[in-house]
Amino acid sequence: MDSINIIKGYNKVNHTHENQPPHKSSTTTTQKRISTAATVAAILFLTLFIGLMLAALIHESTTEPPESSPSLSSSSNSAESIKTVCGVTQYPDSCFTSISSLNNNNLSLISQKNPDPETIFKLSLRVTINELTNVSSLFKTLNERHSEAALRDCTSQFEDAVSRLNDSMSEMEVVGPGDKMLTERKVNDIQTWISAAITDQETCLDGLEEMGSTAVDEVKAMLKKSKEFLSNSLAIIAKIHMLLHKFDLTMH
Repeated sequence: MDSINIIKGYNKVNHTHENQPPHKSSTTTTQKRISTAATVAAILFLTLFIGLMLAALIHESTTEPPESSPSLSSSSNSAESIKTVCGVTQYPDSCFTSISSLNNNNLSLISQKNPDPETIFKLSLRVTINELTNVSSLFKTLNERHSEAALRDCTSQFEDAVSRLNDSMSEMEVVGPGDKMLTERKVNDIQTWISAAITDQETCLDGLEEMGSTAVDEVKAMLKKSKEFLSNSLAIIAKIHMLLHKFDLTMH
């Protein structure tokens, strides 16, 4: 009996141990699950972090204005200034286009925070001088036998007109210590000289028409730009006080 009980007890003990789950395997599985969860959490956090960083960079690039170079800002100011000044002329489009087409060295004169109508007028005057000089040289290329004398007169008259405009430019450029670029006297003189240049151009056409020149239409086409530029310059200087006031400036 004792031997039978011992065997039964042995079997009972073994059965109990067999039914007990293995502690080591359960612990290992739990650790793996925790490790996997931690890894997934870390990946999600990293993904979220990267996403937030990218969103912040995109927001910054779209909301912050790009750094504009001084030349770009200056160019914008210059264009608005030219448009404002040219707005007082009879030919605002040709005024704006002709002045804007000047080289960068000339445009840099008005690339400033407070644009200057006096300087813009100088540019208009320079445009006019360049055009009249070009027209004067073109007269020498015309071959009109019956109006050679009239064409010579036109050449002389345009050279005289260019001289008057150069005098106007000199009045503004030759400024002594304490003097102003423009004064009342200078404004009156410049208006007189530009008006005389307009008269020279009209006299040229009148002479060709009186001579019955067949080149009249060709000359009129040649003078289209110079006529507009002279008109523009005269309008600007005639209204220089109003323009200066609009820019909160005075003659200087």
